[in-house]
Amino acid sequence: MAGFDRGNKRTNGSNVCLTSLANFEGIPLLPGLPDDVAKYCLALVPRSSFPTMGAVCKTWRSFIQSKDFLRERTMAGVLEEWLYVLMMETDGKERRWEVLDRSGRRRQLVRPMPGPAKVGFAVTVVDGKLIFIAGYSIINGVASASSDVYQYDSCLNSWSKLADLNVARAEFACTEVNGMVYVVGGYGIGGERLSTVEVYDPDTGKWTLIESLRRPRWDCFACGLNGKLYVLGGRSSFTIGHTRFIDVYDPRNHSWCEMKNGGCLMVTTHAVVDKKLFCIEWKNQRELAIFDPENGSWKRVRIPLTGSTSIWLRFGIMGGKLLLFLVEGDHGYQTLLYDPKATPGSEWQTSNIKPSGLCICSVTIKA
Repeated sequence: MAGFDRGNKRTNGSNVCLTSLANFEGIPLLPGLPDDVAKYCLALVPRSSFPTMGAVCKTWRSFIQSKDFLRERTMAGVLEEWLYVLMMETDGKERRWEVLDRSGRRRQLVRPMPGPAKVGFAVTVVDGKLIFIAGYSIINGVASASSDVYQYDSCLNSWSKLADLNVARAEFACTEVNGMVYVVGGYGIGGERLSTVEVYDPDTGKWTLIESLRRPRWDCFACGLNGKLYVLGGRSSFTIGHTRFIDVYDPRNHSWCEMKNGGCLMVTTHAVVDKKLFCIEWKNQRELAIFDPENGSWKRVRIPLTGSTSIWLRFGIMGGKLLLFLVEGDHGYQTLLYDPKATPGSEWQTSNIKPSGLCICSVTIKA
């Protein structure tokens, strides 16, 4: 069979797979079908059935874990977007992940992450997998900076241990840029302030130390914009109080530069939507600060009130739109939605997407 049709696309069988994932252990994905057709058929299965598929055989499980599986679903136009919210119960006694789809329906239960409880950690997403990085490990009531890294496979609803960081850290910046995961600065094991930077390559499974910041930086955050790593906020040994300087790393030439118009201090939540950075500052929880990397400019947008007296908010992203969740409990609160592409005056709406507990952080995973 030379090829097959996918809607308006025709794919040559010889070009479907860039890596030899079609035939694990000599067993075809679907006996009697060409490999390209079998992949396409498996890619059409609804996301909620992925864990069951992965339990059928090692061949299917390996395919579901591969980049080829996401590529097939992308080409077929069947990617499903789910929001993973790490939340705390309103009594403050338990943390758990809640999974919501675009309609606000609750989906799969996430298995508990292995290892001790953590604070001061970071999470990001790469290749459709959630990466949970370092932070302070709480053991017998004692906190110490950790180098642990765990990966959550949302397709199989399973956790696995990845390679440790080279330098244990907490309260650091972290983000994904061009398929690589970066961690920057933070506090070390003895409370020392770090300038070291590491990058994780999912293909090799290794962390590598790269050029450090020119001075320690902690309590900061990071984002990827236009293929570059931006580190903002937090404190620096070169400043008194919180810094407005932005450190920018270009992976193409492996070098850092500095911008002086940081615009934001003491950021409590941030997200990248429509190639722009959105922030909320501690001192003003009723205003969005929006950074455009194309011209280095900032603008401010007021956040409308929705019947809540709470001021602490966290961001989520769904469908290219910004969601605003409460950190504190308030049953009368409606989730706000900001659409950066809406016509002026209609950017703000409300959404049915609402965690059942208090939002600590969230990530969006397409699979």
